[in-house]
This record gives sequence, C-alpha cells and structure tokens, in this order.
Amino acid sequence: MNEVEACVPALRRYAIALIRNRDEADDLVHDCLVAAISKLHTRRDDADMRAWLFTILHNLFISQRRRLKIRPDTMELNEAHANTASHPASQDDRLHWRDMLRGLEHLPDEQRSVVLLIAVEDLSYAETAAILGVPIGTIMSRLARGREKLRQYTESGIPQGPRRVQ
Repeated sequence: MNEVEACVPALRRYAIALIRNRDEADDLVHDCLVAAISKLHTRRDDADMRAWLFTILHNLFISQRRRLKIRPDTMELNEAHANTASHPASQDDRLHWRDMLRGLEHLPDEQRSVVLLIAVEDLSYAETAAILGVPIGTIMSRLARGREKLRQYTESGIPQGPRRVQ
C-alpha cells in the first residue's frame, strides 16, 4: 500500500494537467485509487505499480471524456504548478515557463499526454505506450510532434484564440 501512496502526487499532477481543474482532478485520482485498490488482487506481482496506476487513471480520464463529449471548465496549468519551484526563477525563466505551460495547453490531448508522461513523470516510451494503449512508434511520433509544437510556441508565441483540438 505504501507503493500506491508514493504514486499519489504524480497521479495528481498528471490528472491536473489533463483536466486543468483541481477538484475534478482530485476526483479522478480518487476514482483511480478506488479502482486500483479494488483490483489490487488481479495485478501481476512483477508489474510496475506506477505504470499500472497511470494506466488506470488515463483509462478513467478517457472514459469520462467519452461520456461528457465536452471539455470541462479549465484551469491554467501554471496554477497547478505555482509552488513547485525550489528557488525563485529569474524573469527569463518565468517567461520561458509561462510560454511552455501555455504551449502545453494548446497541444492536442494525445500529444500533451505523451509529453507529460515522458518529460514530467519520467516514464519510458514502453511504459507510456502501455498506459495509453498505443504502439511505441506512435508514442515517439506524438512526442516529436509535441516537442516541435512546444518549440515553435516558445520561439514564436502561442496562437491567439481558443485551444484547437486535433
């Protein structure tokens, strides 16, 4: 059970980044933990607990999105990570961080999920592929496209207007 508890902060970060609403993200993490605990007896002993929990969380998120068919109210990603810096950032660092977070908000869900799982949660391509249920090649492609869009956003600015979903 300690292994599950250790994963909660990472699950919460991922849920907030996906949903962009703290209360709904907390509900998603709660649902994930309830599902995981109820299915703990079915988990293989050699399976990575962290990857298993991320898979449950991601599948719950996809199921909820399918049911709602609309995007929930959103929260700026920088609100989700406002207190994560260990030291004060310089003005340039703050601007870069702000641009990066805005860029993440404009990425399609598929690319944002891959970028977050690999770059933020430090999961491998194989773990990310298993969590999202797609081939590793798809993960690599989404990551490359997502990183390229983020690079473009930070170099030339974020396009104005509502977030586009592709």
